[in-house]
Amino acid sequence: MAEVEVARDGSVMTITLNRPDVLNAFNKAMHDALGAALKEARDPEVRAVVLTGAGRGFCVGQDLVEFREAAGDIGARLRATYHPNVLAIRALEKPVIAAVNGPAAGAGMSFACACDVRIAADSASFVPAFINIGLIPDSGATFFVTRILGYSRAFEWLASGRKLTAAEAHAWGLVSEVVEAKRLAARATEVAGEFAARPPLGVGMTKRLLDRAFSSLLEEQLEREAQLQTVATGTEDFREGVAAFLEKRKPEFKGR
Repeated sequence: MAEVEVARDGSVMTITLNRPDVLNAFNKAMHDALGAALKEARDPEVRAVVLTGAGRGFCVGQDLVEFREAAGDIGARLRATYHPNVLAIRALEKPVIAAVNGPAAGAGMSFACACDVRIAADSASFVPAFINIGLIPDSGATFFVTRILGYSRAFEWLASGRKLTAAEAHAWGLVSEVVEAKRLAARATEVAGEFAARPPLGVGMTKRLLDRAFSSLLEEQLEREAQLQTVATGTEDFREGVAAFLEKRKPEFKGR
């Protein structure tokens, strides 16, 4: 059985973590397969990506059996496996939607937060489990959670290891939407399709700008916006968008 399954529906790619018997806990084979799937997602024909889990869990982080048997240098393990895939999600200049179908714990929670949008099933939960076994948040958790929730709430949550229900995650702004579990896959695909219908270059450049926004001076961000807006106005999609607006019709963006 493949550790990660990849499926395409038009311009939407769905990547499914596929170790359901262990709630999709990470081992090296799953990291490798996820890396390959994210590389495949670079295809320009793919305009949006859904990341989800098989069975009743999204991902509960590191497989502690593998961790216990050969822990080794943990920093080296993170650099070799977790970090490349977190960076690959952020490097994709297209939306990545986490369809959180069940527990997202530890690094699984980190990966959900690395995505651009999170939609949760009503059965989902979010647990920053690191502190509960004497560890610190990793795989980008401190970076992404602080940006999503703000410092005080991020510290309260990450340092307590508290489990959030889907409803609590929505109230906090950690997820944008909660749906019935049986509707999650369809809703995530629907949202991905809505993004895919937008101008891909514009969406990708927006993601790039937002990634830099928190670490930039205002003057720097204004200059980046000016540079990328110059690029955007030179695209066929911009001309199509203006024409469609003037002609009162739906635009058809080609990604050029």
